[in-house]
Amino acid sequence: MLEIEVIEIRGYCPVHKKGDKIVIEEAKIVLEKTDALCIHALSAILHYAVALDEGADPVKLGLTKPEDKEHAYLQCVDPWKPYTEGGTVIFKIKKIK
Repeated sequence: MLEIEVIEIRGYCPVHKKGDKIVIEEAKIVLEKTDALCIHALSAILHYAVALDEGADPVKLGLTKPEDKEHAYLQCVDPWKPYTEGGTVIFKIKKIK
């Protein structure tokens, strides 16, 4: 099971707020434990969700530093200013038992 937490928002996000969580169990998004889910964020998360859930090393995937190997970090695909009026959201992903 993966817990994905919003740890930072750069700019404006109409969907997420800091502290929001998304929980994925196998191939299912656990709606009862998920605060919000943006399709832009989902497109970034889906690339890594299965690999991380299966035990892939986030350091080798380039998603964290060796001293923080318990977490992976991703961001939303919205590039923010000067390109859009939105913002980019930074997510911290950890495997939970």
